[in-house]
Amino acid sequence: MGITPSIIKNYFFMLSYNEAFSLIKEQFQNLKLESETVKLENSLHRTLAEDVISDINLPPFDNSAVDGYAVQFDDSINEWEMIGEITAGNFKDFDLLKNQTLKIMTGAKIPNVCTAVIPIEDIEVHDQKVRLSIGSKYFNGMNIRRQGTDIGEGEIAVEKGTFLKPRHLSSIASCGKSEIKVYKKLKFGILATGDELIPVNEKPEGDKIRVSNVYSLLGEVSEVNQEVINYGFVKDDRDKIKEKVNNILSSDVDILLTTGGVSVGEYDYLKDIFEELGVKKIFWRAYIKPGKPCYFGKIMKGNKTKLVFGLPGNPVSSQVNFKVYIKENINNLFGKQNTEQIEAELLNDLRKKDKKRHFMKGVLKKEKDKYFVTSKFSQSSGNMVELSKANCLIVIEEEHLDPKKGEIVNCIPM
Repeated sequence: MGITPSIIKNYFFMLSYNEAFSLIKEQFQNLKLESETVKLENSLHRTLAEDVISDINLPPFDNSAVDGYAVQFDDSINEWEMIGEITAGNFKDFDLLKNQTLKIMTGAKIPNVCTAVIPIEDIEVHDQKVRLSIGSKYFNGMNIRRQGTDIGEGEIAVEKGTFLKPRHLSSIASCGKSEIKVYKKLKFGILATGDELIPVNEKPEGDKIRVSNVYSLLGEVSEVNQEVINYGFVKDDRDKIKEKVNNILSSDVDILLTTGGVSVGEYDYLKDIFEELGVKKIFWRAYIKPGKPCYFGKIMKGNKTKLVFGLPGNPVSSQVNFKVYIKENINNLFGKQNTEQIEAELLNDLRKKDKKRHFMKGVLKKEKDKYFVTSKFSQSSGNMVELSKANCLIVIEEEHLDPKKGEIVNCIPM
């Protein structure tokens, strides 16, 4: 059978990076996240699956914003007799006259008759007499936190979809919630393929290499706070690969990441295996470097959509594919803010002769208020050691050829 024009067209046609990313983004946004209930102390870096409603007014009573002296405001009075003290959690009511004051601590409930709290540093105390320091002033309502000014009973304190950081937890606790609903983490399965692979605890001989891709991808998934299962590696045996992939897709895994076996080699079986197992191809290959031969598809299992990524076997390519295709979409799905790209001045010329979107390994540094980036790496997609020495990816867009020293480029911090 000869090679038809349609086969040639399909082989050479490739999506741009933006087109590929948009297709991936669409599928992530269509995923239906399930929820689960967790204890508040275990909710950090999870995403709220419900609005948290305040069951009380916050603060629940008028209280002092400072350590100081509570008085009835009267701008004609600047000296008072101290008649008592109120500490936080130990309220006592006083029938306070205008020339009398109470020593009060931060957070303590304020008697209704008091209309201002003068900070302790603005007061001079002599025996039981309290005088406003020279040059100090006070005003009606000073340093009083009114009931319900933070939030009213029945109002939303923390919204559904919020990626929880430490600052959110005290607000939730103040609403009386010891347990909350959060979205379940996605479960990733990672599988490497290749006859050349051996376990990391074995020493390579001949043409063998250690299975390193799996561990960078395990780290990438863990860094975005998702669950991950390491399915190890399988040799280039078509039947064994198909059995392994079928078992993974039949499990409770949400997203399958494979490395290797998706290019055009004689033993690159995965694209065909995915199709045989019912995976619907969305795209294969995009015009980027490194990581061009990336496969993306989806499959329905029961009532659940699962995503499938066939990443290249080169270690740099597979990790770059994760960073530029998957990481941002996971963060968006769970309400986590992505790290913004940084503009930096190039400190050396870069070589780029084609119109792919390039993601080059670089070293980013800041001097005073300006960023600079350099890249003296080989940019080999097989050199993982170089990637470990880099701290950013330099983004060189399609039409930008041979960037020169002094030009401004965008960088993705790593």
